[in-house]
Amino acid sequence: MQLIMGKLTSYIQQNIVGMKTIRIFRREKDVVDGFKEVESIYVNTAISAGKIQSIYMPLGPAILTLGIALVYVYAGYTLGIPGSALAVAQVGDIILFARYMMRLTFPIRDVSQTLGTWIAAYAGLERVLEITDAPRNVEDLPNAKDIKIEKGKLELENVTFGYVKDRPVLNNVTFMVQPGEKIAILGATGSGKSSLIYLIPRFYDIQTGSIRIDGTDIRDFKLASLRKQIGVVLQDVFLFSGTIRENIAFGKPGASMDEIVQAAKSARIHEFIESLPCGYDTPVGERGVTLSGGQKQRVTIARALVGNPRILIMDDSLSFVDAKTEREIQSAIEEATKTRTTLIIAQRFSTIKTAEKILVLENGSIAEFGTHNELMAKNGVYKKVYETQFVQKASPILEEAGGA
Repeated sequence: MQLIMGKLTSYIQQNIVGMKTIRIFRREKDVVDGFKEVESIYVNTAISAGKIQSIYMPLGPAILTLGIALVYVYAGYTLGIPGSALAVAQVGDIILFARYMMRLTFPIRDVSQTLGTWIAAYAGLERVLEITDAPRNVEDLPNAKDIKIEKGKLELENVTFGYVKDRPVLNNVTFMVQPGEKIAILGATGSGKSSLIYLIPRFYDIQTGSIRIDGTDIRDFKLASLRKQIGVVLQDVFLFSGTIRENIAFGKPGASMDEIVQAAKSARIHEFIESLPCGYDTPVGERGVTLSGGQKQRVTIARALVGNPRILIMDDSLSFVDAKTEREIQSAIEEATKTRTTLIIAQRFSTIKTAEKILVLENGSIAEFGTHNELMAKNGVYKKVYETQFVQKASPILEEAGGA
């Protein structure tokens, strides 16, 4: 029953979250039918369990009650027999003995009910322990320490990584980022951009090579210490079901209101929050359903900045904002990243042109690394991407503007 209930609640949850998709593709009837199918399995299982329980639960008290009845029958029969052991016993003693037996009925019933509850709880506990006791892929090493990142110099040397053994996503990646530098990471889908940035806060551990911050291998940091000093803005925007203030403060537990407001201003979301009836105490709904895509993205940027990280990582975090909002956020990021080492996965030229250097990934390896002018002079992968993606996109807009 616990297993089927898990499937049922999971089915309900995913369909509620994906309600828009269900409506767009007109799959309401299929979803309802699917729910009824899972529900019928649960109901049938519950009925079967109820039948077993209806026999098991009253069995103990019933046996004891039958025993009491037998005591009375046997005592009544033997009292009339001269010389029997019960002949000398008083009737009150027999009744008292039967009453003692009757008083055992309630503890036995409670024990049987408790046992049934314990069995159900243990079935659920098995599923919880299966997750909590699963071995972790990334853990603190025995000699790990709380280390403060002073400058933010980042070095990757011969880094190889793959989610599946013998199928590397990154191959012998080597580059260096100086303190305060902003690096734009460019590459086709599947080239390893997101995998590369996930290795820095140790979401995964590399297979070979090393990643160092200020000359210290990141595996020598305690995980909490490392991640506290690295701000991450993921492409997959996620907000918790709380207020805007709680979501921003999630990046730094115990953050003051001034720190929250400053982070919101840096992400260019403060004025919008102030315009809301409840301000920073406005609920965002499940996964931020009450906010637009750009607003949610700016809240996540504020959440990353509130902890004042020395290293900032942004996974194409401007993908859901319009041109005006993009300019506002870009200006805020420019100010916020002046003293921070920053890595940005870039899909827009407005992001690339503000970076000191550009890292081009191709099939998990570094194809090119340098400034815009240096890469254009090489006449390689970056120039081809720049001319086909950015110049061609900009041309129709320029022609339209010129004609107007």
